[in-house]
Amino acid sequence: MKFLDLAKVYIRSGSGGNGCVSFRREKFMEYGGPDGGDGGRGGSVWVEVTEGLNTLIDFRYQQHFFAKNGQSGMGRQRTGKDGDDIVLRVPVGTEIMDEDQETVLADLTEVGERFLLAKGGNGGFGNLHFKSATNQAPRRANPGQEGIDRTIWLRLKLIADVGLLGLPNAGKSTFLSATSNARPKIADYPFTTLHPNLGVVGIDGVEFVVADIPGLIAGAHEGRGIGDRFLGHVERCAVLLHLVDGTSDTVAEDYETIINELEAYGGELADKPRITALNKVDSLDDEERAAAKAELEAAVGGPVFMMSGVSREGLNEVLRSMRTEIDEDRLRQKPQEEQGSWQP
Repeated sequence: MKFLDLAKVYIRSGSGGNGCVSFRREKFMEYGGPDGGDGGRGGSVWVEVTEGLNTLIDFRYQQHFFAKNGQSGMGRQRTGKDGDDIVLRVPVGTEIMDEDQETVLADLTEVGERFLLAKGGNGGFGNLHFKSATNQAPRRANPGQEGIDRTIWLRLKLIADVGLLGLPNAGKSTFLSATSNARPKIADYPFTTLHPNLGVVGIDGVEFVVADIPGLIAGAHEGRGIGDRFLGHVERCAVLLHLVDGTSDTVAEDYETIINELEAYGGELADKPRITALNKVDSLDDEERAAAKAELEAAVGGPVFMMSGVSREGLNEVLRSMRTEIDEDRLRQKPQEEQGSWQP
């Protein structure tokens, strides 16, 4: 299934049915009076969070959603049929934005959550509604209320507990593959990850979700490389894991590049708790490890973990450090039959 995290959608709610002007006409009923019914209500457009979806790909093939109009009223006091509603089904973590792509209308983060995008028009009153003691034969009826046309944007922000950050080829996909059942694409060239990946990681009897996004480069906030549009997928994370390639000759500069992009992106992302790890240490000897760690710690101003996704060195320490930053209510208990199994 292709991954799509941004979609433009055109919606229109149904118009209400017109009221009816009608009079009772039966034998021996010369003063039958008005009996025109009201029009039916137009269909509304809803959006609902559905379990099992993780992409907006369905909205690439259908962008227009028009609800049915209400039926007009009829004689014999018959009300028109209401128009059917339309429900747009979206994955958890979908934001509904107005046409300007800035105004957030709704942020849907729970399965079953619903939001009304466009309310259907009310049906018009038939002439029976206007009958009174002084107006016993009204010859007027209201038209149905018009539906609402609007354009909205759907933006998916994945629900994850930990977000992976780093330059291209920093080892993010290898880390996700080594610690979960996810199988992202891994290769020895930059930008092998083109779409976010999710993996469920377990440590010490609990599980949490890790999101791997495409690597950032200097100037990503200006659109260089893949840009920073995938950073929205780690906005909801409790903690960020910043992986730095230990085989690079400029580990401090690599670290600063990512930090600068986070600050340029804005919002609360730059202020989230961060764990920094020097990756690919299996390719370094003891002297090179010590030099790279010292240089990175000076840039971070705090402790740095040493790890390798290939040899699995230091993975447990990094996972336990991430676990301590995640709130207890976000953690999930592992099934009993799996708790005694091997941990990476």
